[in-house]
Amino acid sequence: MIMKNISIFFILIFLFSCADYEKKQILKKESRIYFSSTGFALIYEDLLYKNKIINKKIDNEKNLLLHSTLKRNTPVQITNLKNSKSIELKVYKKANYPKIFNVVISKKIADLLELDIENPYVEIVELKKNKKFVAKEGNIFDEEKNVADKAPVDEIKMNIISETDSSANIDVKKNEKYMIIISDFYYRDSAVSLKNDLLKKIPLKNISIKKINNTKYRLLVGPFKNFKALKTTYISLNNLGFESLNIYNE
Repeated sequence: MIMKNISIFFILIFLFSCADYEKKQILKKESRIYFSSTGFALIYEDLLYKNKIINKKIDNEKNLLLHSTLKRNTPVQITNLKNSKSIELKVYKKANYPKIFNVVISKKIADLLELDIENPYVEIVELKKNKKFVAKEGNIFDEEKNVADKAPVDEIKMNIISETDSSANIDVKKNEKYMIIISDFYYRDSAVSLKNDLLKKIPLKNISIKKINNTKYRLLVGPFKNFKALKTTYISLNNLGFESLNIYNE
């Protein structure tokens, strides 16, 4: 009888332990932070792959998306923040591309979202995997657009980490002018030296030095009339080793 009670006791402990473990696993899943980011999309071109700016190739006629951190087949929603059009799909592959972009998309996705090619500003959000997911081409929500059309969208802000400043706000609005901060220097001569060195390697027509104060000189490139005009210069600087550059608009 005693042995029987002991057996029942251990069985109950085992069952409660299993239930407690499952509960913890459920809580762990529910407390998981899902990826969310806003920034500029890089619209795929074969030349980008050929020039090794992107390390993966995609078909521009399909709804395909590359991301630097999200795994293959991760369900996401990508939204055009200017008109609220969005599409749900799965990450095609992980890829390497310049940090100025937060996602690489095919031309077909850009067309479906009606992105402004000069300022392709988007939001990408990871969806819960237990959510019923049906991949559909052109899964556009016009209802959201109707709401967005009634709401004033004057400016959208994003942060980019800089080697010289911790962060900067970018206002995406009409008639913006963008500047790239290459670096800040204590001595003006140091800024001049780097400027001359860069001019030997890149055909920069709009590079300048701005005096911030007596001990801070800023090497800048710009202004650029839009993000598209800025992109080529940013990538050229990336290729020279400037991996994280601050961007601001005047």
